[in-house]
Amino acid sequence: MILQVSQIDKSYGTDVILKDVSFHIEEREKAALIGINGAGKSTLFKIIAGEEEPDSGIVIKGSDRTIGYLAQHQEFGSDNTIYDEILLMKKDILDLENKMRILEKKMQHATGSELEQLMKEYTDADHAYELGNGYAYKSEVVGVLKGLGFSEDDFSKKVNTLSGGQKTRVALARLLLSKPDIILLDEPTNHLDLPSINWLEAYLSSYNGAVLIIAHDRYFINKIVTKIIELERGRATVFMGNYDDYSTKKAELFHAMLNAYYKQQEEIRHQQEVITRLKSFNREKSIKRAESREKMLEKIEIIDKPLGEEKSLSFKLTPSVTSGNDVLTIKGLSKAFDNNILFENFDFLLKRGEKVAIIGGNGTGKTTLLKILRGICPPTSGEFKYGSQVYTGYYDQEQQELNPDKTIFDEIHDEYPLMDNTKVRNTLAAFLFTGDDVFKLIKDLSGGERGRVSLAKLMLGNSNLLLLDEPTNHLDISSKEILEEAVNSYEGTVLYVSHDRYFINKTATRVIDLVNKRFISYDGNYDYYLNKKDIVMNNIFGSNTNPNVTKEPESEAKLDWSRQKELEAARRKVANRVKKLEEEISRCETRIAMIEEEMSNPAIQSNAYELTKLCNEQEELNEKLMEYMEEWDSLL
Repeated sequence: MILQVSQIDKSYGTDVILKDVSFHIEEREKAALIGINGAGKSTLFKIIAGEEEPDSGIVIKGSDRTIGYLAQHQEFGSDNTIYDEILLMKKDILDLENKMRILEKKMQHATGSELEQLMKEYTDADHAYELGNGYAYKSEVVGVLKGLGFSEDDFSKKVNTLSGGQKTRVALARLLLSKPDIILLDEPTNHLDLPSINWLEAYLSSYNGAVLIIAHDRYFINKIVTKIIELERGRATVFMGNYDDYSTKKAELFHAMLNAYYKQQEEIRHQQEVITRLKSFNREKSIKRAESREKMLEKIEIIDKPLGEEKSLSFKLTPSVTSGNDVLTIKGLSKAFDNNILFENFDFLLKRGEKVAIIGGNGTGKTTLLKILRGICPPTSGEFKYGSQVYTGYYDQEQQELNPDKTIFDEIHDEYPLMDNTKVRNTLAAFLFTGDDVFKLIKDLSGGERGRVSLAKLMLGNSNLLLLDEPTNHLDISSKEILEEAVNSYEGTVLYVSHDRYFINKTATRVIDLVNKRFISYDGNYDYYLNKKDIVMNNIFGSNTNPNVTKEPESEAKLDWSRQKELEAARRKVANRVKKLEEEISRCETRIAMIEEEMSNPAIQSNAYELTKLCNEQEELNEKLMEYMEEWDSLL
């Protein structure tokens, strides 16, 4: 066991955040901490990291174990460039490297016992340098920065000039390269695009330490963790497995708890009826028996009604007007800002009832496309046309269309004055607003709550085509599940931009990938896209196809025999390169072994010049060997 959280309590005033929270993390275990917004997840992380004190309870970590913590928001200043800031994490390696250079110079002029002592120091330093991955630290730094979405052109940017999201990525890179025994990550995917999220998944899955993540990205959680710790009503419940396992077990547990709750409520009602009857007899014995039963009732530990019963839509979201079959037609659409071409020659036909997800890296033009379709931004060339009886609705990430001074109920009722109060309440209940919650002011809501109000308002309108830009941003998992059910039950058409792969998997009937200035279509959900992506991309970009020339959306059905042959040729080329690399690796290893044998020769050991020469050659060969090994590993 590397970390133990034992009986943690935490309150702010009268608000109880954590109650008797206990769990443990094993060596190299990967776990996720989940719960609705405001459940206390970030507070618990700060307690584990030592930034806050619990009211009671204790956090125990293994002796000499280090904890690395990444908060959601990073506001730090530095005059360093991105690259230099990350290199600070390699100070031990840089110090060893400098020490080895100094020792090499000294050995050139030393003899006898002094030379022996210097050689021993050099050997120790070189061993420590190698153990610290010194011969490949530059490749490691560049790999992490590129993996997190920084290009080489970004490396020279000053940290002080970066946006909040970029600073968070720099902080994440620093944390990963510091290699603590326990990594705490609070919403690490918030500022990452899909390629970077995929890279981070692979990095954390193979990380040699323990990882504890707060995340609303269920696909991300599924890929990494083997334990789920859920915070609900201040208490922690541990579920073994990934998110899918948790979801199944949680449903089973919910139904068991709900049955226990209803059974207890029935028993309480029965006892109260008996007590009332006994008292009505107005006899001493009857009254004493009634009092005895009352005392028994007072001792019962009341079971709370489990959360979750309301998390399903009980009605279909049907637009008041049905559109024509062809909802949206796009022909030859292109967009460029000065010399920056986002996409070219986009042809697209959207049919009624489709749920289409647009994916791609940050800055590729996904949101710009939605702005063009809304008439906010003009295209550079091409045209688009909505079909018959099509009415569009747009989801605003910032919820700017909500009145902050209205209650939730009034926000919906004022928009739809002909809707009776019961329907307004039923609609809001479907989006998790029940009881007195409907009278909360918009300005007092969290981002996720405002998002749910906006979605309820949007889906009750006359729109039959919804344009959604990152609809799951700022939503906790419960709210995302509500949105999924809303989209799936919506009988209109939906076109949305998202990087939430779990959401895409649950809702999309088609995925459009914006890559290399073109849109590529996959007729299925996100898992289908992943299954077909490599084949499609190899056949489009793997041969003589120019990725800068954009054609109509490509379909996997268009793969023909000639392209299959080209794919086989590409595979043969990779196999030949692997063989060549293996030969180079063998050559380097053989020469390194020879150098080590030569350096053990007493005649060489007493010759500072020859010894330094061999050390330099060994260092160069080690660097080449690491480069060859990395390329070899990437091709397998």
